Formats: sequence, structure tokens, C-alpha cells
Amino acid sequence: EVQLVESGGGLVQPGGSLRLSCAASGFTFSYYAMSWVRQAPGKGLEWVSAMDSDGVTTTYADSVKGRFTISRDNTKNTLYLQMDSLKPEDTAMYYCAKSPNGGGYRGQGTQVTVSS
Repeated sequence: EVQLVESGGGLVQPGGSLRLSCAASGFTFSYYAMSWVRQAPGKGLEWVSAMDSDGVTTTYADSVKGRFTISRDNTKNTLYLQMDSLKPEDTAMYYCAKSPNGGGYRGQGTQVTVSS
């Protein structure tokens, strides 16, 4: 059974940092490009970032470029999202997805709230 379990969210002040993790199981993690997506309250799903299966190629939405860093550890079957210089508009539920475009299987999400 495919499982993606996100963690690391929380409440942070503007300008702060958080590191999200996504623990994968039930499939061969190292074979798949993975991505992060988010959904702000009352809005649709927004693709945030993706990384290829080898961890070489990364892509980012313009809204997070230069502030967020995606990474993965294939020995630990884990995907990460380092989020720096957080803004109130980054407030959302963050999901990891078993695809490069945010579609397909996603975990249950972790809430990130950026507020003073």
C-alpha cells in the first residue's frame, strides 16, 4: 500500500523557516519523481516544487523560487522541503505527491501557518 506521510508543519512568524518531510512507503521511492503542492484556505491546489528520481533536477513555482529548496534522501525514502523567508501568503496545507506535477497519490498534508 502506497503511503506518504508529511510532517514538519506549524506556526511560524514571517521571515522564519520550516522544514517539511514526506516519508514514503509501499513503492520504490527512488524510481519516482516527486513533488510538493499546497492549498491555501479557499483556494485551489498550487504546484510548488518537484525533483526527479535521482535528486538532480529541481523545479520551482515562481512564487517560491529562491526561498524554498526541495531535496530527497533515497536511502531514507524521504522527500524534504526547506522553506525560508516565509511569507503570510505561504500559509497553506502542504502535500507531497508521487508524481512530478502534484497529481496522483498525495499524503494527508501538513499545515503551515505564517503569521505574527
